[in-house]
Amino acid sequence: MPRLVCALSLVLLQACASGSSTSGAAGPVSESPPADEGSRSGAPMVQPGAPGERTRTIGTDDLDVLGGVAWTEADVRFMQGMIPHHAQALEMTALVERHATTEAVRQMALRMEISQRDEIALMERWLRERDQAVPDWRGGMEAGVARSMATGDGASGGDGAGGEHRHDSAGAGGGADAGGDGMAGMAMMPGMLTPEQMDRLRAARGAEFDRLFLESMIQHHEGAIVMVQALFSARGGGQESEIFQFASHVDADQTAEIQRMRGVLERLR
Repeated sequence: MPRLVCALSLVLLQACASGSSTSGAAGPVSESPPADEGSRSGAPMVQPGAPGERTRTIGTDDLDVLGGVAWTEADVRFMQGMIPHHAQALEMTALVERHATTEAVRQMALRMEISQRDEIALMERWLRERDQAVPDWRGGMEAGVARSMATGDGASGGDGAGGEHRHDSAGAGGGADAGGDGMAGMAMMPGMLTPEQMDRLRAARGAEFDRLFLESMIQHHEGAIVMVQALFSARGGGQESEIFQFASHVDADQTAEIQRMRGVLERLR
């Protein structure tokens, strides 16, 4: 009898232990907060301002609003205008191989050629993805380069960007229609060279070419910076993420190149 009691007691103890374990497993499990909540608990974001303006601190309440920022007509005009602007830079750098003598100028021109072609491809893709017109710049630019290589004498007749040179701070939508056989039919953007300036550049050789190329490209780069400033000044311009990043890159990259070109130009004088 005592053995039976002990056996029953052991069974009851095991059952209690098993029930306690099951109860614990079935109890509530603490859940980690959703990833979205965790991401909003960090420090506020800082959005750089347009040139000359203050930065903006963005709180968590603003994130949903900013996430829905779309492109604007000002963004489209900027991209459409920057394409022929870059194309003329390619027309200028194409002269360097035959006309320049300074290695620093050659290296700068090579870097510019690579970066400007890559950026043109980016701008074309951006416009196509939004069903916007893409400027047909290749034919005019290649014709201007071919003429430069064939003659090399700076003969008059109009080439390069064409039209009257204007620094139109209204952005890519402004400027006169291009003329001549280079970037024909395209609007002049800030900083672009006139046909006469392109002819002088073609006619130059050696140290004279190096100096004139640097001076002309500084003017060209400064025009691009004017276009970026006009974009950020336009209502809603430059707020879409990709546009903001690209325009900021153009501003920073061409500002740095201007400083480098001025340094080389100073040594040549």
